Amino acid sequence: MKAAFFDLDKTVIAKGSVPAFGRPFRRGGLVNRRVVLRAVIGQLIYLHLGAGEDRLARIRESMLALTRGWHRDRVREIVRETLLETVEPLIYNEALELMEEHHRAGDRVYLVSASPEEIVVPLAELLGADGAIASVGEVDDEGRYTGKMAFYASGEGKAEAIRALAARTDLELDDSTAYSDSATDLPMLESVGHPVAVNPDRALAKVARERDWEIRQFTKPVRLRNRMGVRTPVLTTGLALAAGAVALWWRSKRQRAAHTAAIGRTQRWRGARPRHAV
Repeated sequence: MKAAFFDLDKTVIAKGSVPAFGRPFRRGGLVNRRVVLRAVIGQLIYLHLGAGEDRLARIRESMLALTRGWHRDRVREIVRETLLETVEPLIYNEALELMEEHHRAGDRVYLVSASPEEIVVPLAELLGADGAIASVGEVDDEGRYTGKMAFYASGEGKAEAIRALAARTDLELDDSTAYSDSATDLPMLESVGHPVAVNPDRALAKVARERDWEIRQFTKPVRLRNRMGVRTPVLTTGLALAAGAVALWWRSKRQRAAHTAAIGRTQRWRGARPRHAV
């Protein structure tokens, strides 16, 4: 069995997944406006300059400090409630097409990201992926984040998780494919037989040219609801619920209208009815 492993940020979606949830987290009372602004500025730096190991380490530590004390269930709730509106406009159409191609070929598809599992797993479900590899935050007995990592899915950590997954599920990594934008994912790309550089940073582009790896450019973010042919579990369920709600609203509206009309006819009939003499 072959598989396709997709990095998330700047490979499947056009910006960082964690900064993308800045506003939902703010509305949910987890962060303030200053934190959201810092996340946006950090995202701009990341997009234009890339992120080496030192910068990624600083970002990771600041995020861990920020989330200390947050309740995991509350984070999951916010992500689930705002997932579609937050990431839908950011998903690359080219990535969706590749996922579909791999599925048609009988390959399994996985999202692999250093972002927390609370974001990555629901997004994998939304896109119809077969699973996800993501970072796992440590939580205390009350379900609150301690500010430490139980598992960090970055660098060699991604490659180790992919190899462990392959061993559990009989995946042939030599025949599998991996997609990423960053040189920090070289261990992941090197763990498969077909590495592909997507929107690569300078360091990865250099390695890809030297090793004659395939290089692709993703440039077309798309809305899932406007893209025909996408039938993912979460999206389909959401559309079904929306359709059901509309149907119920329309049925209720018609019933109210019929009821109002009936009352009107009754009142007119009573008004026109001849009065009996006393």
